[in-house]
Amino acid sequence: MATSKAVMASLFHLRPLTCAASSSYPARLVPHPPDLIKWVTREGGFVHPAIKIALHPSHGLGLLANQQIPKGSDLIVLPDHIPLRFNHQDATHSLLLQLARHVPEELWAMRLGLKLLQERAKVGSFWWPYISNLPETYTVPIFFPGEDIKNLQYAPLLHQVNKRCRFLLDFEQEVKHALVNLTPDKHPFGGQEVDASSLGWAMSAVSSRAFRLYGDKRPDGIHIDIPMMLPLIDMCNHSFNPNARIVQEKDSSSKKMQVKVVAETAIKEDDPLLLNYGCLNNDFFLLDYGFVIQSNPYDCIELKYDGALLDAASSAAGVSSPNFSAPAPWQEQILAQLNLAGEASDLKVSIGGEDVVEGRLLAALRVLLSSSMETVQKHDLNTLKSLSAEAPLGVANETAVLRTLIALCVIALGHFPTKIMDDESLLKQGALGSTELAIQYRIQKKYVIVDAMRSLSRRVKLLSSKETTVSAEG
Repeated sequence: MATSKAVMASLFHLRPLTCAASSSYPARLVPHPPDLIKWVTREGGFVHPAIKIALHPSHGLGLLANQQIPKGSDLIVLPDHIPLRFNHQDATHSLLLQLARHVPEELWAMRLGLKLLQERAKVGSFWWPYISNLPETYTVPIFFPGEDIKNLQYAPLLHQVNKRCRFLLDFEQEVKHALVNLTPDKHPFGGQEVDASSLGWAMSAVSSRAFRLYGDKRPDGIHIDIPMMLPLIDMCNHSFNPNARIVQEKDSSSKKMQVKVVAETAIKEDDPLLLNYGCLNNDFFLLDYGFVIQSNPYDCIELKYDGALLDAASSAAGVSSPNFSAPAPWQEQILAQLNLAGEASDLKVSIGGEDVVEGRLLAALRVLLSSSMETVQKHDLNTLKSLSAEAPLGVANETAVLRTLIALCVIALGHFPTKIMDDESLLKQGALGSTELAIQYRIQKKYVIVDAMRSLSRRVKLLSSKETTVSAEG
């Protein structure tokens, strides 16, 4: 993004968002921000006395336990007025609402980001003690230099990064147009300039720290999903095996909603406080949070369902098959049921993760590599989509399916311009910052493919041994 290093230097209170390259973690917005724990407790919140803010060797800056904390203990309690939210019902500035309407739903973080920027620019903001503790830089790809965006090497993520950068550049123009000639009293950002970089900072602050929690109920009784920034709580780091969880409940005295963090397990002295941010793949973690998880069990690669690609894969696998590009009418009908054919089809399929192969892709291959409509029609779609269903259309069909999938993995791996060995060598040479993060990301994507190939190969061997056993018995 061309303007990613230019920053809204003139915002009141703040220094420019310069890169803290020499630091092991990003610097705060001000050199010596207020004590966040004291601020939360002074404003009516609760923080367990055994909790401190500190650096952890593997988790970075976050919340640690000073001493053992029993399971079930309240760790942090925030009353209703402390979370920072953008609520259309109580938004104080109509222009902010107008700008928020230009933000697509998938970039919801920018809506709350507008509120964050407004409070960052406001002299004497209630949330200033919290905002001043926020990082001045974020490690998300929209702030990567162009070369490191290329270093990601994975087309679906490159598409998302470029899409966000284009949005920020376009939205900058919309914001500037809306703010032109406004007097300070009518200006939502106190007369301060807002550019693509400051918008990107705000969107990244929200995407990496906000939680989507329940708000008030609609007239039909359904809770409204409202993103909120939760001071102090958002300093809990991520784990798929968390020791804490977020709970929303009504305060018995005020009857308003409060947000709590409760110990899921007994927490030992010097243990970090860990929440599960979600069972997400590394695309989400890098795009929204700015980190990559090694051996992420939920990571996957995205492919486009394409007849020509499958033809190439089956040919490479030595599988004699009908033309994937020209399925029979009965096969086309099943593809439509799988939403892989027709006008409203969704051609994005995935390999990796807990399922190894997305069910729709697996079912499509099983059907397209079968010449017997009667055999296929004996099974429902759920069976055909399940890898745990042992060769529903026969061993020969299943072997052909698995070999085609392995070949598809080989083709996907070949789309990366570097090999895992090359990438690991670059890391050993001391790649730093966004370069290191980009290399770590693409290594993990390649391992997803390699792990899927290994899993599928084991299944082929198992089928082969079963087929040999059946032949011998026969």
